[in-house]
Amino acid sequence: MASGSGYFATTYEADLRLVDTPLRWSALCALVIALTALPLLASPFVLELVTQTALAAVGALALNILTGLAGQISLGHAGFIAAGAFTTAMLVEAGWGSPLATIPSAAVVGAALGVAVGIPALRLKGLYLALGTLAMHYVVLYAAGELQTRWGSNTGYTIPPPRLFGLVLKGTLSWYYALVFIAAVVLLVSVNLTRSRAGRAFMAIRDREIAAASVGIHVARYKVLAFVTSSVITAVAGALFAYYRGFVSVEAFSLFLAVEYIAMVTIGGLGSALGAVLGAAFVTLLPYAIDGVVGRLELPGGTEYYLFPAKFGAFGLLMAAFLIFEPEGLVGIWRRVRNWFALWPFRRRPLRSAS
Repeated sequence: MASGSGYFATTYEADLRLVDTPLRWSALCALVIALTALPLLASPFVLELVTQTALAAVGALALNILTGLAGQISLGHAGFIAAGAFTTAMLVEAGWGSPLATIPSAAVVGAALGVAVGIPALRLKGLYLALGTLAMHYVVLYAAGELQTRWGSNTGYTIPPPRLFGLVLKGTLSWYYALVFIAAVVLLVSVNLTRSRAGRAFMAIRDREIAAASVGIHVARYKVLAFVTSSVITAVAGALFAYYRGFVSVEAFSLFLAVEYIAMVTIGGLGSALGAVLGAAFVTLLPYAIDGVVGRLELPGGTEYYLFPAKFGAFGLLMAAFLIFEPEGLVGIWRRVRNWFALWPFRRRPLRSAS
């Protein structure tokens, strides 16, 4: 049922519809029209910000599958992105620069890493699992550094614009449409995954692993599947990152990148695909907002020196604030605002205990 709308699902088919009310259909159509017409109204800088948000959303949705749905903590997300990016760089260096070759290859490498990390992770939980994925991050970066030193340049690999069927993907406008479309596809896959048998098994394992096993869910199989699914999408995001940036270097995949993605899914709302997208937008735009505020305040010289620590500290403070005051993240705020408008002028008051 759509909250406060008066629409009720009376069949399983109706309950499984992604867009189930005329209001939601109208909102979806308005969003598609707005994203399509945005290049006609916005500046190239705004399009660049939306494009960066779309690319970040792909990686955030992948991490949300692993951490938000399956409950598997990972600090190695930047390592999976680096694997996809360096796979693309090596294939381009070898003369196989077509996306038809590089993106599937990056997905295969991501799947292999997912299996390599997922199987040992079956015996790890909590902090130990986080440290295990962090070790994978440094192993991938070490291998990438060796590749960069021995078979590339000391600074990194230059990636030419991708060419597909005679078309060259180049320029802000082209990348805007391409990455927004890809992010929409990944979002659709992620939303449908939560409604599938695998997605329900992920959530059951996340909530009560022993209870999930007692009702017949193959816990080990689905844990590995969660790692593989997340790592495949993440490696594809790494390949897109390589093409979009046009340059791949080890320095771009530090632990700070992993912290950014953790911030995205935490601030957006763990377990929610919409939350992952909102968190990606928030974290991507936050540094630009800080720069804009500092620029408008006209602070004395040398302030820029403190900007990077301020941005890094802001992620930590925001994650702590959301965990304490808003555990459901931005998506929780959105749901309350939506329900307020849906139920207005009535209010839902929380039930009070009798004591």
